[in-house]
Amino acid sequence: MNLIHRIEHWGNVHHPQWIDYLRIALGIMILAKGITFVNDRQVVEHMIEQSSFHLSIWGAVHYVVFTHLVGGLFLILGFQTRLASLLLLPVLVGAVFFVNITNGFSYVNSELWLSIVVFFLLIFFMVMGSGKYSLDNMMNKPGYKRDI
Repeated sequence: MNLIHRIEHWGNVHHPQWIDYLRIALGIMILAKGITFVNDRQVVEHMIEQSSFHLSIWGAVHYVVFTHLVGGLFLILGFQTRLASLLLLPVLVGAVFFVNITNGFSYVNSELWLSIVVFFLLIFFMVMGSGKYSLDNMMNKPGYKRDI
């Protein structure tokens, strides 16, 4: 059994119920942030422009908005939680190290602290997985026919 299968097995065995509620709350928060990005695209463009990391503005804005919307929805539903967390990690790395850190580590900079907490929660859910209350768990139950 390779390392990834061992980590996945450990995450599936050691998964209390309250962690599912934490995953759902995290997904709601990320989805809400994605909806605010859709409503005000200029804010996302401005955040990417002010960062010292040079990307294609058009591609970066679309990646940030898409991953927040789809990743947040996947986290809420518990569908492909590890993949959603993996796709959201580059966005959070950019938020922590290139956008929010410009204001410093003061207690007033709540966006930085929120980004750091979300970053570590995404790493946590990459290891722990979806949990009992998820679409992934429902699809693995006997009687559910999966067409592959």
